[in-house]
Amino acid sequence: MTIRLYDTSARQIRDFTPLTPGCVSIYLCGATVQAAPHIGHVRSGLNFDIMRRWFTHRGYDVTFVRNVTDIDDKIIRKAAEQNRPWWSIGYENERAFDDAYTTLGCLPPTYEPRATGHVTEMVEMMRTLIERGHAYESDGNVYFDVRSLPGYLSLSNQELENLLQPSEEGETGKRDPRDFAMWKAAKPGEPSWETPWGLGRPGWHLECSAMAHKYLGSAFDIHGGGIDLIFPHHENEIAQARGFGDAFARYWVHNAWVTMSGEKMSKSLGNSVLVSEMVKRWRPIVLRYYLGAPHYRSTIEYSEESLREAEAAFARIEGFVQRVTELAGKTVDPADQVTPAFAEAMDDDLGVPQALAVVHNTVRQGNSALAADDKDAAVARLSEVRAMLGVLGLDPLDEQWAAESDRGAELHGVVDSLVRLVLDQREAARARKDWPTADAIRDRLGQAGLVIEDGPQGPRWSLGAR
Repeated sequence: MTIRLYDTSARQIRDFTPLTPGCVSIYLCGATVQAAPHIGHVRSGLNFDIMRRWFTHRGYDVTFVRNVTDIDDKIIRKAAEQNRPWWSIGYENERAFDDAYTTLGCLPPTYEPRATGHVTEMVEMMRTLIERGHAYESDGNVYFDVRSLPGYLSLSNQELENLLQPSEEGETGKRDPRDFAMWKAAKPGEPSWETPWGLGRPGWHLECSAMAHKYLGSAFDIHGGGIDLIFPHHENEIAQARGFGDAFARYWVHNAWVTMSGEKMSKSLGNSVLVSEMVKRWRPIVLRYYLGAPHYRSTIEYSEESLREAEAAFARIEGFVQRVTELAGKTVDPADQVTPAFAEAMDDDLGVPQALAVVHNTVRQGNSALAADDKDAAVARLSEVRAMLGVLGLDPLDEQWAAESDRGAELHGVVDSLVRLVLDQREAARARKDWPTADAIRDRLGQAGLVIEDGPQGPRWSLGAR
């Protein structure tokens, strides 16, 4: 059993070997809480939730750190625009992110540090970097000297001579325009903390280097985040950590974007789809299926049609789970292990699309068993399906989805009663050999998205693709 992951730094899929046998340490760049989350924001958290679940299933003890960036230029600008305290903006949106992660079934992180709670660690890191010649102070700002560290830009594979480092207002006194800010001198009206170099606030990149060191030590297994963070954020994290003396992350794993019309989903483009609004229209478990089903390195192009397809695909799985549970007369426990084909797919760079193909194939086998009145085989397939869905956080019988399942069961009961009335009319037409009427009823149900199957115990209905 070997899990393999695509390592951005190596530009290839590598066998995963943990620093400590039986343990996995993961640092994920979390939310910058200047606004409520859209589905593009939470995709990263959801993808790494699946990674974490898979490592846990494979027997690893996982330490999962996901930070909160609660001080940032964007947060300060929002506070000024809305005439509110900066911490009020941050806290409100941090709660919104927590709600979104929980609603979509993400397990809570082992640790979730806030940047503002770790200024002491940041000052210690800057002091060491200055002493070692990797950083310098100018006008109350502290900059990292990118020329001081061999290997800078190895993650993004850029040439230093061609680098255009993003710069921000107030960054004065740089020795080289490509140097980046670790600490920003205080400006009137902005939040600030006392340091040996005067009042100021942290730079974005410094926050994660300091927090990763605090919670995972000088070396850890996996650093994750969206592909847009490779440069400058992750590149600059590496520079700070290596200059400080840390080996830092051994594997770099990045997820792709959710896009609309080919562009990254973002607040600035005005094309974001807030999680809080999406879950009013789509069941959270369906939204999790939609965001988690594609490979984490594949871009998701958002559309209503693709969400409807995801809804129909999950309905086929859920319908099988419900039918066999009703047949068994009790809850069927998940199998101890997933099927070999599912495990092979997940071990190969978290191949969720291939893993879900195994789930759907097992559902088809279970439905065939139901049609043949083979209860034992149907129950066995359900046990396998529940084990696989559990790894993906998609088991409809799990406690996470209990309230939603109850509502779904109530709705299913209402729909079942209505469909039964129509099916009784169809059976009556068949009994009197009125085939045109019977076929017309079946066709109308099909147009409504229902699949009718005639079996020895009478007709059954299920949701099909819409």
